[in-house]
Amino acid sequence: MLTDKAVRAAGARIKAYKLTDSRGLHLHIAASGHKSWRYKYRFEKKERLLTLGAYPEVSLADAREKRDKAKKILREGRDPRHAARRGRLVRTSDSVKSFEEVAREWHALQIERWKPVHASDVITSLERDIFPHLGSMPLAEIDKPLLLSILRKIEGRGAIETARRIKQRVAAIYRYANAEGAKLENPAADINDALKPLPPAKRYPALLSVNAIRTLMGDIDRAGASPVVRLAARLLALTAQRPGMVRFMEWDDITGIDWANADANSSDALWKVPAEKIKQELHLRSDEAFEHPVPLSSQAVESLRAVRWLTGRSPFVLPGARSGLKPISENAIGYLYNREGYKGRHVPHGWRSSFSTVMNEQAERELGADVRLLADRMIIDLMLAHTPKGMSASELRYNRAAYMPRRRELAQCWADMIMEGTIAADEIIDSPRRKRR
Repeated sequence: MLTDKAVRAAGARIKAYKLTDSRGLHLHIAASGHKSWRYKYRFEKKERLLTLGAYPEVSLADAREKRDKAKKILREGRDPRHAARRGRLVRTSDSVKSFEEVAREWHALQIERWKPVHASDVITSLERDIFPHLGSMPLAEIDKPLLLSILRKIEGRGAIETARRIKQRVAAIYRYANAEGAKLENPAADINDALKPLPPAKRYPALLSVNAIRTLMGDIDRAGASPVVRLAARLLALTAQRPGMVRFMEWDDITGIDWANADANSSDALWKVPAEKIKQELHLRSDEAFEHPVPLSSQAVESLRAVRWLTGRSPFVLPGARSGLKPISENAIGYLYNREGYKGRHVPHGWRSSFSTVMNEQAERELGADVRLLADRMIIDLMLAHTPKGMSASELRYNRAAYMPRRRELAQCWADMIMEGTIAADEIIDSPRRKRR
Protein backbone atom coordinates (compact mmCIF):
# COMPACT_ATOMS: atom_id res chain seq x y z
CA MET A 1 0.00 0.00 0.00
CA LEU A 2 1.09 3.54 -0.70
CA THR A 3 2.09 6.09 1.91
CA ASP A 4 1.86 9.87 1.82
CA LYS A 5 5.65 10.05 1.72
CA ALA A 6 5.82 7.77 -1.32
CA VAL A 7 3.18 9.75 -3.14
CA ARG A 8 5.00 13.05 -2.49
CA ALA A 9 8.32 11.57 -3.58
CA ALA A 10 7.07 10.14 -6.87
CA GLY A 11 8.71 12.13 -9.66
CA ALA A 12 8.52 12.32 -13.44
CA ARG A 13 10.18 9.71 -15.65
CA ILE A 14 10.74 9.44 -19.35
CA LYS A 15 7.48 7.51 -19.66
CA ALA A 16 4.28 7.60 -17.63
CA TYR A 17 4.03 5.03 -14.86
CA LYS A 18 1.83 4.13 -11.91
CA LEU A 19 2.14 3.34 -8.21
CA THR A 20 -0.37 0.78 -6.99
CA ASP A 21 -2.20 1.26 -3.69
CA SER A 22 -4.89 -1.35 -3.03
CA ARG A 23 -8.30 -2.61 -4.20
CA GLY A 24 -7.91 -1.17 -7.71
CA LEU A 25 -6.58 2.29 -6.73
CA HIS A 26 -3.32 3.59 -8.17
CA LEU A 27 -1.50 6.87 -8.69
CA HIS A 28 -0.75 7.71 -12.33
CA ILE A 29 2.35 9.85 -12.90
CA ALA A 30 2.58 11.39 -16.38
CA ALA A 31 5.89 12.13 -18.13
CA SER A 32 5.24 15.79 -17.33
CA GLY A 33 5.09 14.95 -13.62
CA HIS A 34 1.31 15.46 -13.29
CA LYS A 35 -0.16 13.02 -10.76
CA SER A 36 -3.73 11.73 -10.78
CA TRP A 37 -5.62 9.06 -8.89
CA ARG A 38 -7.27 6.33 -10.88
CA TYR A 39 -9.48 3.40 -9.98
CA LYS A 40 -9.52 0.23 -12.13
CA TYR A 41 -12.59 -1.99 -11.94
CA ARG A 42 -14.73 -4.34 -14.00
CA PHE A 43 -18.31 -3.63 -15.03
CA GLU A 44 -20.40 -5.91 -17.26
CA LYS A 45 -17.29 -8.13 -17.73
CA LYS A 46 -15.23 -5.25 -19.13
CA GLU A 47 -12.30 -3.47 -17.54
CA ARG A 48 -12.97 0.21 -16.83
CA LEU A 49 -10.96 3.12 -15.49
CA LEU A 50 -12.28 6.02 -13.39
CA THR A 51 -10.19 9.15 -12.73
CA LEU A 52 -10.74 10.34 -9.13
CA GLY A 53 -8.84 13.63 -9.20
CA ALA A 54 -5.38 15.18 -9.27
CA TYR A 55 -2.78 15.07 -6.53
CA PRO A 56 -2.22 17.03 -4.28
CA GLU A 57 -5.75 18.51 -4.54
CA VAL A 58 -7.01 15.00 -3.78
CA SER A 59 -4.94 13.41 -1.01
CA LEU A 60 -4.24 9.69 -0.59
CA ALA A 61 -6.96 9.47 2.07
CA ASP A 62 -9.43 11.34 -0.19
CA ALA A 63 -8.62 9.02 -3.10
CA ARG A 64 -9.29 5.95 -0.97
CA GLU A 65 -12.62 7.42 0.14
CA LYS A 66 -13.59 8.11 -3.48
CA ARG A 67 -12.59 4.55 -4.42
CA ASP A 68 -14.77 3.13 -1.64
CA LYS A 69 -17.74 5.21 -2.85
CA ALA A 70 -17.18 3.89 -6.36
CA LYS A 71 -17.09 0.32 -5.08
CA LYS A 72 -20.39 0.92 -3.27
CA ILE A 73 -21.94 2.12 -6.55
CA LEU A 74 -20.63 -1.07 -8.20
CA ARG A 75 -22.30 -3.22 -5.54
CA GLU A 76 -25.56 -1.48 -6.39
CA GLY A 77 -25.17 -2.67 -9.98
CA ARG A 78 -24.29 0.75 -11.42
CA ASP A 79 -21.27 2.00 -13.32
CA PRO A 80 -19.27 4.54 -11.23
CA ARG A 81 -18.31 6.38 -14.44
CA HIS A 82 -21.99 7.10 -15.16
CA ALA A 83 -22.52 8.35 -11.60
CA ALA A 84 -19.50 10.64 -11.94
CA ARG A 85 -20.72 11.94 -15.31
CA ARG A 86 -24.18 12.62 -13.84
CA GLY A 87 -22.56 14.47 -10.95
CA ARG A 88 -20.77 16.77 -13.39
CA LEU A 89 -23.95 17.38 -15.38
CA VAL A 90 -26.01 18.34 -12.31
CA ARG A 91 -23.08 20.19 -10.78
CA THR A 92 -22.80 18.07 -7.64
CA SER A 93 -19.47 17.69 -5.93
CA ASP A 94 -17.93 16.26 -2.80
CA SER A 95 -17.47 19.75 -1.35
CA VAL A 96 -20.41 21.07 0.68
CA LYS A 97 -21.62 24.48 -0.42
CA SER A 98 -22.33 27.13 2.14
CA PHE A 99 -25.69 28.83 2.55
CA GLU A 100 -24.29 32.02 1.01
CA GLU A 101 -22.98 30.19 -2.08
CA VAL A 102 -26.36 28.55 -2.71
CA ALA A 103 -28.23 31.77 -1.95
CA ARG A 104 -26.18 33.69 -4.52
CA GLU A 105 -26.77 30.96 -7.11
CA TRP A 106 -30.52 31.21 -6.45
CA HIS A 107 -30.43 35.00 -6.66
CA ALA A 108 -28.52 34.95 -9.97
CA LEU A 109 -31.15 32.60 -11.41
CA GLN A 110 -33.98 35.02 -10.55
CA ILE A 111 -32.44 38.29 -11.76
CA GLU A 112 -33.81 38.19 -15.32
CA ARG A 113 -37.44 37.97 -14.16
CA TRP A 114 -37.10 40.51 -11.36
CA LYS A 115 -37.00 44.26 -11.57
CA PRO A 116 -33.52 45.66 -10.75
CA VAL A 117 -34.77 47.45 -7.63
CA HIS A 118 -36.27 44.24 -6.23
CA ALA A 119 -33.22 42.15 -7.12
CA SER A 120 -31.02 44.64 -5.27
CA ASP A 121 -33.36 44.66 -2.27
CA VAL A 122 -33.31 40.86 -2.02
CA ILE A 123 -29.53 40.43 -2.03
CA THR A 124 -29.00 43.46 0.22
CA SER A 125 -31.39 42.05 2.83
CA LEU A 126 -29.56 38.70 2.81
CA GLU A 127 -26.14 40.37 3.02
CA ARG A 128 -27.30 42.54 5.92
CA ASP A 129 -29.34 40.11 8.01
CA ILE A 130 -28.52 36.50 7.05
CA PHE A 131 -25.02 36.05 5.61
CA PRO A 132 -23.16 37.46 8.65
CA HIS A 133 -24.78 34.77 10.84
CA LEU A 134 -25.55 31.82 8.55
CA GLY A 135 -23.64 32.53 5.35
CA SER A 136 -20.68 30.23 6.00
CA MET A 137 -22.76 27.33 7.30
CA PRO A 138 -23.78 24.30 5.20
CA LEU A 139 -27.51 24.29 4.51
CA ALA A 140 -27.96 20.98 6.34
CA GLU A 141 -26.79 22.53 9.61
CA ILE A 142 -29.38 25.33 9.64
CA ASP A 143 -32.50 24.28 11.53
CA LYS A 144 -35.70 26.03 12.62
CA PRO A 145 -34.46 27.22 16.06
CA LEU A 146 -31.34 28.72 14.50
CA LEU A 147 -33.23 30.51 11.73
CA LEU A 148 -35.85 31.72 14.21
CA SER A 149 -33.14 33.24 16.41
CA ILE A 150 -31.97 35.34 13.45
CA LEU A 151 -35.48 36.36 12.44
CA ARG A 152 -36.26 37.42 16.01
CA LYS A 153 -33.23 39.71 15.99
CA ILE A 154 -34.71 41.38 12.93
CA GLU A 155 -38.09 41.64 14.66
CA GLY A 156 -36.33 43.11 17.68
CA ARG A 157 -35.44 46.24 15.77
CA GLY A 158 -39.08 46.66 14.76
CA ALA A 159 -38.71 45.29 11.21
CA ILE A 160 -41.51 42.73 11.42
CA GLU A 161 -42.39 42.79 7.71
CA THR A 162 -38.68 42.48 6.83
CA ALA A 163 -38.38 39.36 8.99
CA ARG A 164 -41.31 37.80 7.12
CA ARG A 165 -39.85 38.68 3.73
CA ILE A 166 -36.45 37.23 4.65
CA LYS A 167 -38.14 34.06 5.90
CA GLN A 168 -39.79 33.72 2.48
CA ARG A 169 -36.44 34.24 0.74
CA VAL A 170 -34.73 31.59 2.87
CA ALA A 171 -37.59 29.19 2.07
CA ALA A 172 -37.12 29.86 -1.66
CA ILE A 173 -33.37 29.20 -1.39
CA TYR A 174 -34.01 25.79 0.18
CA ARG A 175 -36.60 24.95 -2.47
CA TYR A 176 -33.98 25.77 -5.10
CA ALA A 177 -31.39 23.58 -3.37
CA ASN A 178 -33.83 20.68 -3.13
CA ALA A 179 -34.75 21.05 -6.79
CA GLU A 180 -31.04 20.53 -7.47
CA GLY A 181 -31.25 17.27 -5.51
CA ALA A 182 -30.12 18.35 -2.02
CA LYS A 183 -32.94 16.58 -0.11
CA LEU A 184 -32.84 19.04 2.80
CA GLU A 185 -35.43 19.91 5.41
CA ASN A 186 -36.55 23.49 4.81
CA PRO A 187 -36.10 25.38 8.13
CA ALA A 188 -38.32 28.25 6.91
CA ALA A 189 -41.35 25.99 6.48
CA ASP A 190 -44.19 26.14 9.02
CA ILE A 191 -42.65 28.78 11.31
CA ASN A 192 -45.10 31.65 10.76
CA ASP A 193 -46.80 30.92 14.10
CA ALA A 194 -43.51 31.53 15.88
CA LEU A 195 -43.09 34.99 14.32
CA LYS A 196 -44.68 38.23 15.44
CA PRO A 197 -47.95 39.00 13.62
CA LEU A 198 -47.83 41.59 10.89
CA PRO A 199 -48.93 45.07 11.94
CA PRO A 200 -52.32 46.29 10.65
CA ALA A 201 -52.27 47.48 7.05
CA LYS A 202 -51.46 51.16 6.66
CA ARG A 203 -54.55 53.31 6.46
CA TYR A 204 -54.27 56.33 4.21
CA PRO A 205 -55.98 59.57 5.26
CA ALA A 206 -59.20 59.80 3.26
CA LEU A 207 -62.40 61.84 3.19
CA LEU A 208 -65.35 59.52 3.75
CA SER A 209 -68.38 61.78 3.37
CA VAL A 210 -69.80 62.92 0.05
CA ASN A 211 -70.10 66.55 1.17
CA ALA A 212 -66.44 66.71 2.22
CA ILE A 213 -65.41 65.12 -1.07
CA ARG A 214 -67.43 67.66 -3.08
CA THR A 215 -65.73 70.50 -1.19
CA LEU A 216 -62.32 69.01 -2.01
CA MET A 217 -63.25 68.66 -5.68
CA GLY A 218 -64.29 72.32 -5.80
CA ASP A 219 -61.09 73.45 -4.06
CA ILE A 220 -58.97 71.57 -6.59
CA ASP A 221 -60.94 73.03 -9.52
CA ARG A 222 -60.01 76.54 -8.39
CA ALA A 223 -56.46 75.75 -7.21
CA GLY A 224 -53.45 77.55 -8.59
CA ALA A 225 -51.99 74.51 -10.30
CA SER A 226 -51.46 73.52 -13.91
CA PRO A 227 -54.52 72.21 -15.79
CA VAL A 228 -52.83 68.84 -16.27
CA VAL A 229 -52.30 68.34 -12.54
CA ARG A 230 -55.85 69.46 -11.68
CA LEU A 231 -57.34 67.10 -14.29
CA ALA A 232 -55.02 64.34 -13.05
CA ALA A 233 -56.49 64.85 -9.58
CA ARG A 234 -60.00 64.72 -11.08
CA LEU A 235 -59.31 61.49 -13.02
CA LEU A 236 -57.76 59.92 -9.92
CA ALA A 237 -60.91 60.71 -7.94
CA LEU A 238 -63.26 59.50 -10.67
CA THR A 239 -61.50 56.17 -11.27
CA ALA A 240 -60.38 55.50 -7.66
CA GLN A 241 -57.38 53.59 -8.96
CA ARG A 242 -53.88 53.56 -7.53
CA PRO A 243 -52.01 56.84 -8.14
CA GLY A 244 -49.19 55.14 -10.02
CA MET A 245 -51.63 53.57 -12.48
CA VAL A 246 -53.22 56.97 -13.18
CA ARG A 247 -49.81 58.64 -13.58
CA PHE A 248 -48.72 56.06 -16.16
CA MET A 249 -52.02 56.02 -18.08
CA GLU A 250 -51.39 56.14 -21.84
CA TRP A 251 -53.69 57.14 -24.65
CA ASP A 252 -53.28 53.66 -26.15
CA ASP A 253 -54.76 52.16 -22.97
CA ILE A 254 -58.12 53.86 -23.60
CA THR A 255 -60.80 52.42 -25.87
CA GLY A 256 -64.39 53.30 -26.77
CA ILE A 257 -63.89 57.06 -27.30
CA ASP A 258 -64.10 58.77 -30.71
CA TRP A 259 -61.65 61.61 -30.20
CA ALA A 260 -62.58 63.29 -33.48
CA ASN A 261 -66.28 63.54 -32.61
CA ALA A 262 -67.12 65.11 -29.26
CA ASP A 263 -70.80 64.16 -29.68
CA ALA A 264 -70.11 60.47 -30.30
CA ASN A 265 -71.51 57.90 -27.88
CA SER A 266 -68.84 56.97 -25.32
CA SER A 267 -70.92 54.62 -23.16
CA ASP A 268 -68.40 51.82 -23.79
CA ALA A 269 -65.37 53.92 -22.82
CA LEU A 270 -62.85 51.74 -21.05
CA TRP A 271 -59.38 52.18 -19.59
CA LYS A 272 -57.51 48.89 -19.86
CA VAL A 273 -54.60 48.91 -17.42
CA PRO A 274 -52.04 46.52 -18.97
CA ALA A 275 -50.82 43.55 -16.97
CA GLU A 276 -47.26 44.89 -16.86
CA LYS A 277 -48.42 48.16 -15.28
CA ILE A 278 -50.43 46.26 -12.70
CA LYS A 279 -47.35 44.18 -11.97
CA GLN A 280 -45.22 47.29 -11.59
CA GLU A 281 -47.72 49.11 -9.36
CA LEU A 282 -48.38 46.13 -7.08
CA HIS A 283 -44.70 45.12 -7.03
CA LEU A 284 -45.59 41.63 -8.19
CA ARG A 285 -42.58 39.35 -8.61
CA SER A 286 -44.30 36.43 -10.27
CA ASP A 287 -45.91 36.24 -13.67
CA GLU A 288 -49.40 36.34 -12.12
CA ALA A 289 -50.09 39.88 -13.36
CA PHE A 290 -53.46 40.62 -14.94
CA GLU A 291 -55.07 43.23 -17.17
CA HIS A 292 -57.44 45.46 -15.20
CA PRO A 293 -60.44 47.03 -17.04
CA VAL A 294 -61.72 50.32 -15.62
CA PRO A 295 -65.10 51.56 -16.96
CA LEU A 296 -65.06 55.32 -17.55
CA SER A 297 -67.94 57.55 -16.46
CA SER A 298 -69.16 60.38 -18.68
CA GLN A 299 -67.30 62.85 -16.43
CA ALA A 300 -64.07 60.86 -16.87
CA VAL A 301 -64.53 60.93 -20.65
CA GLU A 302 -65.13 64.69 -20.48
CA SER A 303 -61.92 65.14 -18.49
CA LEU A 304 -59.94 63.02 -20.96
CA ARG A 305 -61.27 64.98 -23.93
CA ALA A 306 -60.26 68.23 -22.21
CA VAL A 307 -56.74 67.20 -21.27
CA ARG A 308 -56.16 65.74 -24.75
CA TRP A 309 -56.04 69.34 -26.07
CA LEU A 310 -52.87 69.79 -24.04
CA THR A 311 -51.25 66.35 -23.99
CA GLY A 312 -52.52 64.50 -27.07
CA ARG A 313 -49.06 64.43 -28.67
CA SER A 314 -47.54 62.65 -25.68
CA PRO A 315 -47.89 58.89 -25.18
CA PHE A 316 -48.96 59.68 -21.60
CA VAL A 317 -52.37 61.14 -20.82
CA LEU A 318 -50.82 63.12 -17.95
CA PRO A 319 -47.22 63.97 -18.85
CA GLY A 320 -44.89 66.06 -16.73
CA ALA A 321 -44.31 69.74 -17.42
CA ARG A 322 -40.68 69.25 -18.44
CA SER A 323 -41.04 66.31 -20.81
CA GLY A 324 -43.92 64.76 -22.68
CA LEU A 325 -42.10 61.45 -22.52
CA LYS A 326 -42.44 61.12 -18.75
CA PRO A 327 -45.57 61.10 -16.56
CA ILE A 328 -46.32 63.77 -13.98
CA SER A 329 -44.38 63.57 -10.74
CA GLU A 330 -45.59 61.03 -8.20
CA ASN A 331 -45.86 63.90 -5.70
CA ALA A 332 -47.71 66.39 -7.92
CA ILE A 333 -51.25 65.54 -6.78
CA GLY A 334 -50.23 65.08 -3.14
CA TYR A 335 -48.55 68.50 -3.05
CA LEU A 336 -51.68 70.00 -4.57
CA TYR A 337 -53.85 68.55 -1.78
CA ASN A 338 -51.40 69.80 0.87
CA ARG A 339 -51.37 73.33 -0.55
CA GLU A 340 -55.17 73.39 -0.48
CA GLY A 341 -55.23 72.51 3.23
CA TYR A 342 -55.84 68.74 3.07
CA LYS A 343 -52.53 67.57 4.57
CA GLY A 344 -53.26 64.71 6.97
CA ARG A 345 -56.89 64.64 5.85
CA HIS A 346 -56.74 63.20 2.34
CA VAL A 347 -53.96 61.78 0.16
CA PRO A 348 -53.99 60.54 -3.46
CA HIS A 349 -54.18 56.89 -2.36
CA GLY A 350 -57.12 57.79 -0.11
CA TRP A 351 -59.57 57.80 -3.02
CA ARG A 352 -59.70 54.02 -2.84
CA SER A 353 -60.95 54.17 0.75
CA SER A 354 -63.32 56.98 -0.16
CA PHE A 355 -64.83 55.00 -3.04
CA SER A 356 -65.07 51.74 -1.09
CA THR A 357 -66.63 53.35 1.98
CA VAL A 358 -69.14 55.57 0.19
CA MET A 359 -70.24 52.98 -2.36
CA ASN A 360 -70.56 50.16 0.15
CA GLU A 361 -72.59 52.37 2.48
CA GLN A 362 -74.85 53.39 -0.40
CA ALA A 363 -75.33 49.76 -1.43
CA GLU A 364 -76.28 48.86 2.15
CA ARG A 365 -78.81 51.70 2.33
CA GLU A 366 -80.39 50.80 -1.01
CA LEU A 367 -80.31 47.01 -0.81
CA GLY A 368 -80.45 46.26 2.92
CA ALA A 369 -80.26 42.51 3.46
CA ASP A 370 -80.83 41.84 -0.25
CA VAL A 371 -78.46 39.25 -1.74
CA ARG A 372 -77.52 41.87 -4.32
CA LEU A 373 -75.64 43.69 -1.53
CA LEU A 374 -73.11 40.86 -1.46
CA ALA A 375 -72.72 41.06 -5.23
CA ASP A 376 -72.17 44.82 -5.13
CA ARG A 377 -69.54 44.48 -2.44
CA MET A 378 -67.69 41.94 -4.55
CA ILE A 379 -67.98 44.15 -7.64
CA ILE A 380 -66.64 47.17 -5.72
CA ASP A 381 -63.59 45.10 -4.75
CA LEU A 382 -63.14 44.04 -8.38
CA MET A 383 -63.28 47.69 -9.46
CA LEU A 384 -60.39 48.43 -7.07
CA ALA A 385 -58.36 45.47 -8.43
CA HIS A 386 -58.75 43.72 -5.06
CA THR A 387 -59.40 40.02 -4.68
CA PRO A 388 -62.95 39.87 -3.25
CA LYS A 389 -63.35 37.99 0.00
CA GLY A 390 -64.12 34.37 -0.70
CA MET A 391 -62.81 34.50 -4.28
CA SER A 392 -59.65 32.56 -5.08
CA ALA A 393 -56.82 34.00 -7.16
CA SER A 394 -57.74 31.67 -10.03
CA GLU A 395 -61.36 32.85 -9.93
CA LEU A 396 -60.15 36.44 -9.99
CA ARG A 397 -58.18 35.74 -13.16
CA TYR A 398 -61.37 34.63 -14.90
CA ASN A 399 -63.76 37.16 -13.31
CA ARG A 400 -61.75 40.39 -13.29
CA ALA A 401 -63.60 41.62 -16.42
CA ALA A 402 -66.97 40.24 -15.31
CA TYR A 403 -70.03 42.20 -14.21
CA MET A 404 -69.10 45.07 -16.54
CA PRO A 405 -72.66 46.48 -16.85
CA ARG A 406 -72.94 46.83 -13.07
CA ARG A 407 -69.41 48.16 -12.81
CA ARG A 408 -70.33 50.89 -15.28
CA GLU A 409 -73.43 51.75 -13.27
CA LEU A 410 -71.43 52.04 -10.05
CA ALA A 411 -68.69 54.10 -11.74
CA GLN A 412 -71.30 56.53 -13.07
CA CYS A 413 -73.12 56.68 -9.72
CA TRP A 414 -69.84 57.55 -7.96
CA ALA A 415 -69.00 60.21 -10.53
CA ASP A 416 -72.45 61.80 -10.28
CA MET A 417 -72.16 62.01 -6.48
CA ILE A 418 -68.70 63.53 -6.18
CA MET A 419 -68.87 65.82 -9.23
CA GLU A 420 -71.99 67.71 -8.15
CA GLY A 421 -71.17 71.42 -8.17
CA THR A 422 -67.83 71.10 -9.97
CA ILE A 423 -66.91 73.19 -12.99
CA ALA A 424 -66.73 71.74 -16.51
CA ALA A 425 -63.42 70.20 -17.51
CA ASP A 426 -63.18 72.62 -20.43
CA GLU A 427 -63.05 75.52 -17.99
CA ILE A 428 -59.95 74.09 -16.36
CA ILE A 429 -58.12 74.15 -19.69
CA ASP A 430 -56.57 77.45 -20.73
CA SER A 431 -59.03 78.82 -23.34
CA PRO A 432 -56.58 80.92 -25.40
CA ARG A 433 -54.24 77.97 -25.70
CA ARG A 434 -57.07 75.76 -26.90
CA LYS A 435 -57.92 78.24 -29.66
CA ARG A 436 -54.29 78.29 -30.85
CA ARG A 437 -54.49 74.51 -31.23
